[in-house]
Amino acid sequence: MPGTGICRIFAPVLAVLLAGCDPFSDARPMMDEYVERVARVLEADPEFSDIPSASQLPRRRDRVLTMPELDMGMLDFLSLYGCELQYVVGEKNSVMGRVMQPLNRLRYEIRFIEAARDCLPDIEDEEFAEELAGGIDSKLESLPIAIWNATWGVEEIEKLFTLAKGDYPVAPEGNPVSDLALDIDSLNAAVARLYSEDLAVSLDFAGDVHQRWQAEYRAGQLINSALLLTARLKDGTALLRQRIEGKPLCINGQPNNQSDIVQSMFFSVYIEKIQPYMSTVTQGRVALIEPFEQLAEMQRAVMPESFAGWYERHLSQSAEASLWRELDVAMMAHTKAWQELLGQCGLRPGA
Repeated sequence: MPGTGICRIFAPVLAVLLAGCDPFSDARPMMDEYVERVARVLEADPEFSDIPSASQLPRRRDRVLTMPELDMGMLDFLSLYGCELQYVVGEKNSVMGRVMQPLNRLRYEIRFIEAARDCLPDIEDEEFAEELAGGIDSKLESLPIAIWNATWGVEEIEKLFTLAKGDYPVAPEGNPVSDLALDIDSLNAAVARLYSEDLAVSLDFAGDVHQRWQAEYRAGQLINSALLLTARLKDGTALLRQRIEGKPLCINGQPNNQSDIVQSMFFSVYIEKIQPYMSTVTQGRVALIEPFEQLAEMQRAVMPESFAGWYERHLSQSAEASLWRELDVAMMAHTKAWQELLGQCGLRPGA
């Protein structure tokens, strides 16, 4: 049939173009379209506020803490011959040991403490036994630094929190953060055990966690979407409040043609499109951002000052500067505005 070949060639292109014209397929055009439609049904002009920028995770050199080193002389080291600690210290003093990655350094610190504890009863030299006991205490005291470096100090976490990958998807297949959520829960459990000086915890899983962090970027997307939602919900709320405080949508609570149009848009766009996305972002926040907040909060005592501001803005759920707190306020204010406006017509949602 004439033209069939041409149709076969151009049909996929047309499908892509049509998909690209759907403003509800991506977060940013969807939220802009929502504000425009609110303005249209309320017979107002849409106004778009600037979307605040998030800050990148502080640079690694500003996140990594300096690990204190024990001063153990060579004679002391030789006197440990026969103890496992001799080999642990020997590995640290090797060429590879001097450039340990943070996770391996944490493993070394744990092995040192365990080996030193095992070795201590066999040391006959009272002075050296006292020195080694002090070394164990020193290692325990600096263990939180090694934990911090093996979590927040690793390079891989920068990919997870990158802001360069846009917004969180509108209609993701499955749960985009399910594996990451399991990872951070396992990591939090391990860190909690280490902080309670339960050194028997296995860190075998941690390397795979870091690899997934390097391959994902969902935390940064959630942060971007939180800022987007906050800005556009505020824009929508301003339009709703302008109408609430101005010309009534309905007289004497009686619905009319315009209120029918407004209510229709409320259900077809806000309820069917915007609220599901808000719920998707909230689910990602609970599954991923909140556990990372817990990871940082557990380590607050060693948190670098350069990191604290970023933490309060991007992870904390309750800090005054928290973007998540701002999102909660924006969502509540927007819901209240819709209830008030539709309430003028006896159409209050949930009534």
